Amino acid sequence: MTSVKTLLVNLGLDWFLFAIIAMVCLAYLFPGPGILQDPISLSELANYGVSGIFFFYGLKLDTEKLKTGLANWRMHLVIQSTTFIFFPLLILMIKLCFKTVNAEHLWFGIFFLAALPSTVSSSVVMVSIAQGNIPGAIFNASISALIGVFVTPLWIGLVLQRDTGNFDMTNIVLKLALQVLLPVVIGMALNKRFGYFADKHKKGLKNFDQVIILLIIYTSFCKSFTEHLFENMTILEIIFLSSGMLFLFLVVMLFMKFISTLLKFNKGDTVTVMFCGSKKSLVHGTVMSGILFAGNPMAGFILLPLMLYHGIQLIAASLIAKRMASANY
Repeated sequence: MTSVKTLLVNLGLDWFLFAIIAMVCLAYLFPGPGILQDPISLSELANYGVSGIFFFYGLKLDTEKLKTGLANWRMHLVIQSTTFIFFPLLILMIKLCFKTVNAEHLWFGIFFLAALPSTVSSSVVMVSIAQGNIPGAIFNASISALIGVFVTPLWIGLVLQRDTGNFDMTNIVLKLALQVLLPVVIGMALNKRFGYFADKHKKGLKNFDQVIILLIIYTSFCKSFTEHLFENMTILEIIFLSSGMLFLFLVVMLFMKFISTLLKFNKGDTVTVMFCGSKKSLVHGTVMSGILFAGNPMAGFILLPLMLYHGIQLIAASLIAKRMASANY
């Protein structure tokens, strides 16, 4: 058992990844609780949890540290441009390859993934393992999450408006302002007084985040399974999609390496650019989906590429980071 646990840790895997798989299986076997509205709606409960996640995220943000981190602006510009411009444009370019109805839905899920901000904790961990610029990683992961609150819905709105013509951006902006932006602002305002609480209870808050994410995944897939959206999807298609997510991750990482070499970044900054620019946040993806696609049975279908990418980026980034460290990259 010890050797198995060591192997999983070396691969970057933890209980949370297996819990995600368990939630999907649970939604398939018992979808009923996830779609009930009375006496308790799990979807509504998850919505309150979303506000809690972003409140504590704001509480952890030290604005003074963010101001200090602005000095290395070239590195920040490369990372944020890749996260919010290169990634979505890359997926837009391949849309014509997805011609069937199911394929178009999967493409939209991939595009949703591409429009998301970078992940925070795992990016910093991988940069640390690969001996990169840790303060730069913390800054970019933090600022990426704030930018994503505005840019992700904008990208989704533009695509849906073009394809369907009936995306209600006003309603979405209002929901985001109340459920995401307001809690973040309140948390940031309270940072100086209560920021120590967030630092002291990091582990507990991380567990809270993960529980809410699992709840959103369960309810989303309950709706999708109830509508039989996955009936025509084969194991071969899931394997093909997983391979595509791995290819996407490696393409972006190699692109970041090329840009860093072109701009003559040092080793620390190059490592930070590669890991922060290539990763996507499951936390923000699941909570954003709960707002952008509330009540839509397609939510589970849309989340599938993100969940596959999440697992792949953990494994691939962990192996690459350790190889960089051992090779003294």
